[in-house]
Amino acid sequence: MTLIIDGAAVSTVDSAGTEHPTGHVVIADGRIQSVASGRAPKGLDGEYVDGTGCLLTPGLVNTHHHLYQWATRGYAQNSILFDWLTELYPIWAGLDADIVHTAATAGLTRLAQTGCTTAADHHYVFPSGGGDVFGALIGAGERVGIRLHAVRGSMDRGAAEGGLPPDNLVEKTDAALAGTADAIAKYHDPSPDAMVRVAVGPCSPFSVSAELMRGAAEIAREMGVRMHTHLAETVEEEQQCRAEFGCTPAEYAERLGWLGDDTWLAHGIHLSDVAVQRLAATGTGVAHCPNSNSRLGAGTARVRDLTTAGAPVGLGVDGAASQEDGGLVHELRQALYLARQRGGPYAMTVRDVLRLGTMGGARCLGREKEIGSIEPGKLADLALWRLDGFEHAGMTDPVAAMVLGPVPPLALLLVGGEPVVTDGKVRGMDEHALAVELRTASQQLAAR
Repeated sequence: MTLIIDGAAVSTVDSAGTEHPTGHVVIADGRIQSVASGRAPKGLDGEYVDGTGCLLTPGLVNTHHHLYQWATRGYAQNSILFDWLTELYPIWAGLDADIVHTAATAGLTRLAQTGCTTAADHHYVFPSGGGDVFGALIGAGERVGIRLHAVRGSMDRGAAEGGLPPDNLVEKTDAALAGTADAIAKYHDPSPDAMVRVAVGPCSPFSVSAELMRGAAEIAREMGVRMHTHLAETVEEEQQCRAEFGCTPAEYAERLGWLGDDTWLAHGIHLSDVAVQRLAATGTGVAHCPNSNSRLGAGTARVRDLTTAGAPVGLGVDGAASQEDGGLVHELRQALYLARQRGGPYAMTVRDVLRLGTMGGARCLGREKEIGSIEPGKLADLALWRLDGFEHAGMTDPVAAMVLGPVPPLALLLVGGEPVVTDGKVRGMDEHALAVELRTASQQLAAR
């Protein structure tokens, strides 16, 4: 099918930052065929979509999430990360495949409604007797219809070994490595238009042994997939890492083989000047999660320093238990505000944060040649934002209207040229029924 989006303002987010105040995009066979200024020629063989009053951007890319946490929103409202985890780990021990599927479906639906076409989800909790929770996550991605980078996480360092999770929530090292390899073999699709890719993701230095970190890296590089973990998120993590390993979290990661252009790290807040330069030199990406970081009081990532040095930086929602809204477009404004709190009003622009949410995320996930900008040959993962209501009236800069103004209604979301969201509604999704499912799942989990 050929689709023509006509008459919209177009922000391509290509390397030159090309924008068309009025432009059109032609899509054929799931890919962008052409993008140009002005109205589309009449009589093209395809379906026309009137983009008048709208802004067309690349679909947003979420580089870090924990979708299962949609079943535990609202807990530990005034806690730092370690206390927050201590309260929530025993609840997550009651997860099963049905609850994970419902929570992930709800989370992905919310992401789609807020412009997300690709989401990376870090799932590291595998309770005994919980069934195939990773398969349940994959099924949720198929149900909603956006691209999913499913990170097969793991923890093998429980409280008895000096870790943070309770012992009944961690795996044996060999079992975690075997489960990781199995998930890659079963679900990973390396093709350019893949809807599902799998990455390797031991959870964090305070819940994972060095053996698991090294073994997971070996599996990832042998099987040709990417690597993801939490790093340098809190002051407490740095203190523990220095006390236990005699180095910073970034130094520890490098010691274990966890810096490289096949790796992206969640948060990356507490980084020294040397660490910033090492991440840039090695091509290691960072998933910046501004709302979650603010919710937990973890600090503010050095995003401008990282991007200036050349490190890939994308945006992440993080788990809905620390970012209860769960929407991705909201991260753009928060990233802008936090950057300016740190570096002043010139630290970051509205176009800078749009790039973080699109091409920056694509770079973190190793998909910059496929998604992240509106260019011929790329996958037609696009978001059409409606700016013609009273909420944005008089704002002549459409990108500023999108980032600084009220969150715009989503007129259309395309993944591979296929509509996933139309007028704010996810295709084929009964939101009322989903709310009932989620409420029931949350109650079941709390009762356990």
